[in-house]
Amino acid sequence: MIDLSSKTALVTGSGRGIGKEIAAKLAAAGADVAISDIDLETARAAAAEIGQATGRKTIALAADVSKADDVKGMVKGVMDAFGKIDILINNAGITRDGLLMRMKEEDWDLVLSINLKSAFLCCRETVRPMMSARSGKIINIASVVGLMGNAGQANYSASKAGMIGLTKTLAREFASRSINVNAIAPGFIKTAMTDKLTDAEKEKLASGIPMAKLGNPEDVANAALFLASSLSDYITGQVITVDGGLVM
Repeated sequence: MIDLSSKTALVTGSGRGIGKEIAAKLAAAGADVAISDIDLETARAAAAEIGQATGRKTIALAADVSKADDVKGMVKGVMDAFGKIDILINNAGITRDGLLMRMKEEDWDLVLSINLKSAFLCCRETVRPMMSARSGKIINIASVVGLMGNAGQANYSASKAGMIGLTKTLAREFASRSINVNAIAPGFIKTAMTDKLTDAEKEKLASGIPMAKLGNPEDVANAALFLASSLSDYITGQVITVDGGLVM
């Protein structure tokens, strides 16, 4: 059993969905967790739920992680509450889909800012206490579309491909300080977004997956738990696909 009882974690975009599931999984393994979301009430509700279920210390923080000042304030809040940051999960992200010829410039900029710039800002701030401790785990939530592309998602695919490049570069920069940097690339996962699809649309998605089914947020959280633990101490700069075999 993985034991994170001496660890603290910061999970961005964790008020709901995959981020919330990751935060809950880390807390269940014993970590104290900071729930960060742009919506403070959503973050507070998630923190209260996870804290009550696991008995771990949880805090809620509001932050627009595409803004440097917000990120600095968020990291300060975690340090004030926990005194250290052992694990960073860069999960915050959005979509603004559309074919390239009709894509608005502001939709390109917004997705790149929230999905990619946020990871840069969060890594830059969080790595400072990790370097002092000569220990840390950074996990970036990318996507299979960052590996294979997807029509109608030029902005999202570019942001996730950029996150993979960032992951590999930071893994090289921080390896000598015993800081592991890895990425998880989820495939089609059951979330609020896929819940809006019709049964026929879900079946079409599943038909292109070798395992013939969509994944669950817990599948992604399990991979994050492994990468956050000491079991992954000799793994860095890698992209773990959690996709039922969609990308091989």
